[in-house]
Order: sequence, then C-alpha cells, then structure tokens
Amino acid sequence: MKLFVVDGARCTRCRACIEECPARIIALADRRSLPETVPGGEERCIGCGHCVAVCPYGALSLTAMPVEDCPLIGVDLVGNPGQAEQFLRARRSIRAYKKQPVERTTIERLIEIARHAPSGHNAQPLEWLVVHDERQTRRLAGLVVDWMRGILRDFPEQAKAVHMDLIIAGWETGVDAVLRGAPHLIVCHASKDNIMARSAGTIALAYLELAAPSMGLGTCWAGFFDAALGLYAPLAEALGLPGGHGGFGAVMLGYPRHRYHRLPLRKPAKITWR
Repeated sequence: MKLFVVDGARCTRCRACIEECPARIIALADRRSLPETVPGGEERCIGCGHCVAVCPYGALSLTAMPVEDCPLIGVDLVGNPGQAEQFLRARRSIRAYKKQPVERTTIERLIEIARHAPSGHNAQPLEWLVVHDERQTRRLAGLVVDWMRGILRDFPEQAKAVHMDLIIAGWETGVDAVLRGAPHLIVCHASKDNIMARSAGTIALAYLELAAPSMGLGTCWAGFFDAALGLYAPLAEALGLPGGHGGFGAVMLGYPRHRYHRLPLRKPAKITWR
C-alpha cells in the first residue's frame, strides 16, 4: 500500500511537503513529477501528518490520514501577540476548588486537546487515567500523606525542607495540601520502559492545563502525588495502572473557587547571547 497519494490537479510542486517532512522521505524526481516517497521512506515515516497539514491546496493525503479528515486551521482564531501574552501569563495554579464535579464529556474534550501535544518521534506513548470520584481523589491524597509520614520518620531533614511536616499536620486537622480538595485527578501513564514518556507527559499536561481556563476550569500540578506514585507501592496499587506502566505526570482539576484579576510579577529573565 502506498504511503501517500497526491492529487495531480491540485499539486503545484511548491515543495512545502518536502521541506517540512521531519524524516525527509518525500522528493520530486523532476519539475514535472509529483511528490513521491524516497526509497525506504515508508519504513522511516513517523505518521506525523506534517505533509498533509502544510499543503496549501489539500493535494496530499497519507493513506492512513486522508486530507478530508484533517480540520482546517481557523485563521480568525489565531490570537495576536498581546492576546497570547495575556493568555499565557494569566495561567494560575488553582488550589481552591468548588464542590462541583466536572462532567466527563468536558474532561474528555480537555484530553482530546492534550493528546495532540508533540511527543518525541511522534511516539504518542501516553494513556490517561481520570479519577472522577471525589472520594477516591481524597483517598489517594491520604495515601500520599502516609508516604510523607514515612519520609518524615526516616529522613526528617529532607522532609521538613519541603514542608512535609506541615502538610501532615494540616491533613490531621482536615486540610488537604496534597490534592487541595480538588474533585478530580488526571494522571498520564505509559510503559516504564518508554524513554519518551516523561517529556510527553509533561508537554501533554501543559497543553491540558492551558486549555482548561477556556472551559471555566482550573488545574494544579500534583507534584507530591507524582513523586509518591513512583516510590510508594500502596499508592501505585490503589491507582491500579496497567502492568508495566508508570505515572508520568498528574494534575488536579476542578472549578476554581476564586477568579484572578492581575498578572503577578516574576524574576527578570537571565539571557546569555552567543
């Protein structure tokens, strides 16, 4: 089966597909020829779809990715630099949530956006686990606190350096500083042997948390949960990931209790030019 087909009536030989192909597997034999696969190119294709996406005339279709199935980019939806700056700078980590569940269809839409995040070699290694039951989310937070108790006992200086003693004390008085009382938790997971999974999880969750405010939602990276998941067997067992899988990032999710009104300041950038 051919890797791709080209509509000769539409193709102008502009070479965009050739120049944008990450694997450099598309070529023109001469000015009159249509783009074709170089010898051995089928085996090197990573299925990224750049060739389909870049063609201004819709002339090229991957056999596994017809051009008709790929939505057009809405030029009217592309923001200007000022909008992009405010959008990114206004993102906040949310640590106070309403007691209001997020519908599954909304979470599915978020993950649908996040799954289009880039991954090394277009591996797309991630799977997603959504803890939707608020009781289960709190139970998992309690297991993280149990893990912290062990760290505080065996490595008190290291535990106190990241305030585990205060988190434990707060938990015992009803304050959740692990998952912040969020109703839901989203976990990226993949094979532990996949060397691209950690970066893929980080990027995908960044996509997810940036998309969340447009739906009225807030997120916060679950750093303590993520650390405990890789070190504390009872937490891993409670989460129930598939065999051979590990967690590669997690975020809390819910409706924010408060609205932010200003952009806080940050340290000046340290830039070295060469």
